[in-house]
Amino acid sequence: MRDVAIIGVGMNKWGELWKSSLRDIAVESALKAIADAKVSRVDSIFIGCMSSGLFTGQEHMASVLADYLGYGRVPATRVESACASGGLAFKAGFAEVAAGMAEIVLVVGAEKMTDVSGNEATYALGTAADQEYECYNGATFPGLYAMMAARHMHEYGTTRRQLSLVASKNHDNGLKNPNAQFRMKVTPQEVEGSVMVSDPLRVLDCSPVTDGSAALILCPLTMAKKLSGRAGVRVLGIGHATDTIALHSRESLTTLRAVKEAGALAYKAAGVKPADIDLAEVHDCFTIAEIMVTEALGFAKPGEGGKLVESKATSFGGRIPVNVSGGLKSKGHPVGATGVAQLVELTEQLRRQAGTRQVKNAEIGLAQNMGGTGGSSIVTILGRN
Repeated sequence: MRDVAIIGVGMNKWGELWKSSLRDIAVESALKAIADAKVSRVDSIFIGCMSSGLFTGQEHMASVLADYLGYGRVPATRVESACASGGLAFKAGFAEVAAGMAEIVLVVGAEKMTDVSGNEATYALGTAADQEYECYNGATFPGLYAMMAARHMHEYGTTRRQLSLVASKNHDNGLKNPNAQFRMKVTPQEVEGSVMVSDPLRVLDCSPVTDGSAALILCPLTMAKKLSGRAGVRVLGIGHATDTIALHSRESLTTLRAVKEAGALAYKAAGVKPADIDLAEVHDCFTIAEIMVTEALGFAKPGEGGKLVESKATSFGGRIPVNVSGGLKSKGHPVGATGVAQLVELTEQLRRQAGTRQVKNAEIGLAQNMGGTGGSSIVTILGRN
């Protein structure tokens, strides 16, 4: 297999994009990535998109994107794995380049979620859970993650304040990201005083409904400098795993097995350990998710993810900065785009182009993207070349 590099990145400003259609949003980031890579063609296209049919009534996004980019004859593929759709689209694009099936691959993640009512958005997102056993009986994602949070607090003593510190930290980081949806400071007290959604989770523990996209250009590492004029950011390793879709089928509510297994595979492929990671972008769809993910990835021992946040180790300037982009919590969570945007952030960090949120001496970055309550997860490790 060939070594693969990221040579172009693009992302739009995330939020409630009333004046743009889904195709507009996807094309915007794609064109930015193509321009950044300085390429005049692509050989293959992948788009991560979770529920375009339910959110906008538009399926067949592979054809839509290729058509409106002016690449109507280029093979295009849509990838779906709930909120991990973007990360899995990247894996598919990586595999084509690594296997020699394509030289230049465009990977896009996109979702437009605000064209429907809140109830309709809740239904669309709920399709990533077990419809027959969870959703039929009234479970929603806030409710499912609330059960995980409550059990984590019961087993390990994780505190309400530790959950709040995740939200506060990520909003502090989002203030530095011009593309973030919610660029506002949030204090732990404000999190704890916000509207209760599903005990113990409050509205400021939850990621928002978002419109947005992100894009990347991949090529063989040996071609990176010739094509783009720079060395490119190297893909060191990828790990992918799945778990039961329903919480009640799992051995534990406090362990994200798919994240742990995907992380182990990625570390092995990259030849690194958790201690070697300089920064991480993880799937903080709810504050408890970030805590549990850091444990599953080996940044903290089981049950000590809350203490890790409290120690400021995951803050900007800490031992292992987590979600310096603002994460899903502040940057936003257009579900199909999130996994690609995480890799855009890492690429900018490793290029030393992240502005005021630049992590000093960043050499190795990790992205963890997750579907549902951890029914699928992908971990990607990038290195500065």
